[in-house]
Amino acid sequence: MVTQNKTRESSLVVDDRENGLFRVNRKAFLDEEILHMEREKIFNRCWLFLGHASELPNPNDFVTRNVGGKELIFNRDRKGEFHAFLNTCPHRGAMVERQESGNSIAFKCFYHGWAFNNNGNYATRHQKGTYPENFNHDGCANLIPVKLEQYRDFFFVNYDDGANSLDSYLADAKIIFDLIDQHGPDGMEVVGGAQKYSIRSNWKLLMENSYDGYHALDTHETYFKYLTEAIGGPAEMPKVTNVMNLKNGHASIEGDAPWGRPVAKWIPAWGENAKSEVEEIKREVVSRVGAERANRICQLGRNTGIFPNLVINDIMAITIRTFYPVEPGVMNVTAWALGVKGEKRDFRKRRLDNFLEFLGPGGFATPDDVEALESAYRGYAAYKLAPWNDISRGMSRGQGEPFKADDEEQMRCFWREWDRRMGGE
Repeated sequence: MVTQNKTRESSLVVDDRENGLFRVNRKAFLDEEILHMEREKIFNRCWLFLGHASELPNPNDFVTRNVGGKELIFNRDRKGEFHAFLNTCPHRGAMVERQESGNSIAFKCFYHGWAFNNNGNYATRHQKGTYPENFNHDGCANLIPVKLEQYRDFFFVNYDDGANSLDSYLADAKIIFDLIDQHGPDGMEVVGGAQKYSIRSNWKLLMENSYDGYHALDTHETYFKYLTEAIGGPAEMPKVTNVMNLKNGHASIEGDAPWGRPVAKWIPAWGENAKSEVEEIKREVVSRVGAERANRICQLGRNTGIFPNLVINDIMAITIRTFYPVEPGVMNVTAWALGVKGEKRDFRKRRLDNFLEFLGPGGFATPDDVEALESAYRGYAAYKLAPWNDISRGMSRGQGEPFKADDEEQMRCFWREWDRRMGGE
């Protein structure tokens, strides 16, 4: 819904609500000092997605990954409790665990052999006299824990000890995680491993792109031609019925679309044999959550951005995607696919096919989007002559008038929070 607030303008963001104008200075994508500020004011203070509970199904399981520029261990201890530790030895700083995943009751640094239980406690026995008897009485030799909280099966970390709770931070975005978790009676799981790739563009452009309905038909024309054959008729523009400002910079677009969904939206390309199975899945969802909620889960899809850099695309498949800046013009992207726990093999295959054909790095969409973002970034070389990006579409709609599929309000939600955190108020 449209709300009318006073105009606000900083050096990088123009939010002129009286005249329906929203612009972002391209310097925000190019400047090294701005990236330094983002690391301090955003990535060091916001809740950042770490991983999904299904990645650690057993006690002593672990994964390692870089989150917000810091190497972390995400693990379960012998009792099954979840932890997040900085993956750096308190002795001299080397990475303690160098494998990407595994199962271990302890971690050992290869540099000098310091060892730690998987609850983070120092576990090395040194020769008598090499260290004081009360060495580590203050925990100085333990692995350093990171603030860790979860909502449903999604785990987040925060490097700011004074940060508000994850529950408060997610605000109205919790409904997105609720809807995803209700796809199946036993919840969801990460399917297979992760896809990792780099894009030569600024990280904020991928957040914009991930819920940008305006670009779909032009940029992904090839996919919509393919989809016309798959569904046995014209592939129309997705019908966005809800643009959600989820607070704290989070936003989502929701609506019906022509593609099939493994959670119970059949299309002719799947064959008549699959139709009854899809109907059975939908009946199960209805029995569990009610008809209205089931229709939202089965029929409607969502593209969601969780500030600052988590994207959840619940469309023809479900992907979780994070992206971190290496420099102003380079980002590293990691993507995971989610599937229903215990779903039938043919539906799991269909889910993965959907994921790969559109959302995967070699699919119909991702190469198009990468080219668009890299092309835009090359264009910013002339930013002193052409300094502004326009994100005004739909801003002048009247009070209470719903936004449309190709409006840009969801991006404005991101930029208002970005500007606030960067000191634009």
